[in-house]
Amino acid sequence: MAAKPFAEIPVLRGEELEIRALSPADADALQGLMDSPAVYRYLPTFLFEKKYTDARQVIGRLYDECLKESLILGIYKGDSFCGLIELYGFRDEIHKISVGYRLLPRWWGQGIASKALGLMIHWLYEQTDIEIITASTMAENRASAKVLTKNGFDLVVRASKEDWGYEEPTPADKWIR
Repeated sequence: MAAKPFAEIPVLRGEELEIRALSPADADALQGLMDSPAVYRYLPTFLFEKKYTDARQVIGRLYDECLKESLILGIYKGDSFCGLIELYGFRDEIHKISVGYRLLPRWWGQGIASKALGLMIHWLYEQTDIEIITASTMAENRASAKVLTKNGFDLVVRASKEDWGYEEPTPADKWIR
């Protein structure tokens, strides 16, 4: 029987990347991600790491507080922290989960998000009982749309007004694979 997505914290390895749990050694790099307005320009305001101002607190609480609802892992190229990839919105009864990702700006445009998402998709379909993977992007986030398209996602809803924590509803695109 296939595992549930949150049954254990996986380590996923590809040719260039590794996806694994964050450790205290990642605090400074994670802080750089958390403090970057460019990173969060196209993201909801209520992400787990934004609950705290200190990355050490985020890492210290991440796998206790967060693991029942989501799984946030680090994306690494060699020993370098590139960003985060997240599973959330798990619906066991229909074998569905959602994915999200965010990278430090210095890693943008290098195919890292596409490769990390590919690793995650492979693990979900091969090692868990997930059958449906969804994602949401702000309608104007064309870079993320390209990442999803490269990984076989189809756009199913365009510019749906959603509450992403901003003053006005956010036009969000919905994707499915």
